Parts: sequence; structure tokens; C-alpha cells
Amino acid sequence: MADTAGTLPPRRPTGRDVAQLAGVSQATVSLVFSGAEAGHRVSEATRQRVLEAARGLGYRPQAAGRQLRLGRSGMAMLAVPNLQGPFFGRVLAGVHEEAARHGLSVVVSSGWSAATLAEAATTSRFDGLLICSPDDGQLGELPPGTPAVFLDADPAAAGGAPTVELDLAGGMAAAVAHLTGLGHRRLGRLRSAHSAYTFRVRQAAFEKAAAGLAVTECSVSLNRGESAARAVATELLGRPDRPHAVVCDDDVVASGVYQAAADLGLRIPADVSVVGIDNISVAALLTPPLTTVDLPGEQLGRTGVAALAALLAGRQVEPEPPLATRLLVRSSTTAASTTAASTAGGSGA
Repeated sequence: MADTAGTLPPRRPTGRDVAQLAGVSQATVSLVFSGAEAGHRVSEATRQRVLEAARGLGYRPQAAGRQLRLGRSGMAMLAVPNLQGPFFGRVLAGVHEEAARHGLSVVVSSGWSAATLAEAATTSRFDGLLICSPDDGQLGELPPGTPAVFLDADPAAAGGAPTVELDLAGGMAAAVAHLTGLGHRRLGRLRSAHSAYTFRVRQAAFEKAAAGLAVTECSVSLNRGESAARAVATELLGRPDRPHAVVCDDDVVASGVYQAAADLGLRIPADVSVVGIDNISVAALLTPPLTTVDLPGEQLGRTGVAALAALLAGRQVEPEPPLATRLLVRSSTTAASTTAASTAGGSGA
């Protein structure tokens, strides 16, 4: 008779196994994975020990049993306006990293509406919501008591829910200051056509920083990608009074400026300097590498999940200052020529 003992499936690790490996009680393991550890004075060191033991064993709490015990599913929804936007990939990476530390699973929704959010908030599928960079038309009233955290969103529209903001104004000011420091006085501006708080902040900061300069602005739909940006940038750079430096609302739009410049026989940065925003992976791969404002997407995601976990545990979430941004100076910007530097005043439409 054949020995089948070696073919039996391995036993699934349990909370008891985690407790034994971490040197804690099963109750402590349950507290950590329920998100209620803070209220029961489980130290951060103990929580990390439990999570490390769980990862080592491959332990995952069973969602169905946990929902029956705690009235929770262990799932959260991250709502982003466009999942194809590279910046949101950075946010998602941070969300997943932090969610694993809190025993949460994350589902992503793209192109959502106010109705989608309301439906998600009123079902038992999700314990809480993370709402990132919403367009104005996407926001509606969430049901009272909905655990929600807003990322890169207008605090005034969050209805008192915690918000995690980026220092967009500081980043834009640094970008314009960099160009003026190089002697540029005639700027182009490719701004988003979307009605979202994040782009209003960028625009207001640009207008303040560029006051007194010659500015030509064009709007572009970010959701239409590089082709739309290329067409608008071709129009901008084809003008008789073309700008000698262009500030873009994101790096995808900036890549469209690269394509338009090549079509027109212009060199970057000798003929036109270019600055983007986001610091997505392609920014460093462009030729020449793109000067851009780094928005800490991963940190935005991690901070949002930590705030949501605190809400789910019944803890107060204190407001924090906007997350720092920084200008990464690469090879797409250079000093203005004598002709470019001598042009100042006025504005274009």
C-alpha cells in the first residue's frame, strides 16, 4: 500500500501558531488583526512582532470569520479618478504596503462617481474608503459615520473627514523659481482641464509665482494622455512668440511637450526648458531626463491607510501638515539665452 502521508496538503497556519511564534497570547493576535490594539495598550514593538510572525508563517486571518466576530470585512476601497494615471500607481503601492501592516485588503475603483461611493459606504463589503484626488463632480454626501479618508483633496469638501494633503503650492513655487533663477521670463503653462482641487492649488500657486512674467497658458485633458498633450504643446511651441520654458501639470503632459518639440525641430533644453510634476518612473527615462516636482505618492498612500486604520480602531485622527514635495533638477532645464532672458511682461491666453 502506497504511503500517502507526504501528499497531504499542509495545514493552514492559525492565530495560535502566530501567538506561539511571537510569544504572545491569542487575544493579542486578535487585537492586532482587528485594528483595536491601541485601545488595549498593545505596544508597537509587540504589534510588529505579531505581524512579522504572521508574515513568516504565511498567516492570513479568515475574512468571513472576522466579519462575523467584529462586524468587519477587513477590506477597504481606494477610489482614484484614473487607474491608468502613473501617479496613482505610486499611491496604490503605498496603500498596499501599509494595508498589510494593519491586516487590511484593498480594492481599487477607477472612474467612480458619488453614487459609487455612497453604495460602497452602505454595504458591508468595505470597512472604510480612501478617496484620492477627486474631481469636483465625483464628490457627494457620504452616509453619516462612514469611515473615510481623503487624499490630495479639498478639506472643505471632506465633510470633516480626515484629509492628507500634498504641498503642491510649495512644489509649484519651487519649479517657477528654478526657471526664473535660470533667467526665463517667457513661460508656457500646460494646465489640467479637470475641475479638481489638486489642479486648482497648482494653478493658484503658479499664478502667484509667475506674476509679472510673460505667460501663455493652454489647457489639456490629462485623461487623454500623451497624444492630447502633444497636440496642445505643438500649438503652444509653434507660436511666433513661443515660450522658452514650459511648466506642465504632470509628467505625462511633459512627455507630450518632448514629442511636440521633436516634431518642430526644437531641442530640449537648448530651445525650450521643460518642468513636470509627479516624478513618475518615465521622468528619469526621457531624453534628456525631466526636471520635475516629486510628489510622494507612496507616502500619501501609507499615511492615508494609517489614518483609516485609526478611524476603524476608534482613535482620533489629528490633522497633519501637507506632505513635503521637492524639485528634482535634471537635464531638461538650462539657463535662458540672452534673447529669452530679455523678454518680460504681459500674458497670453
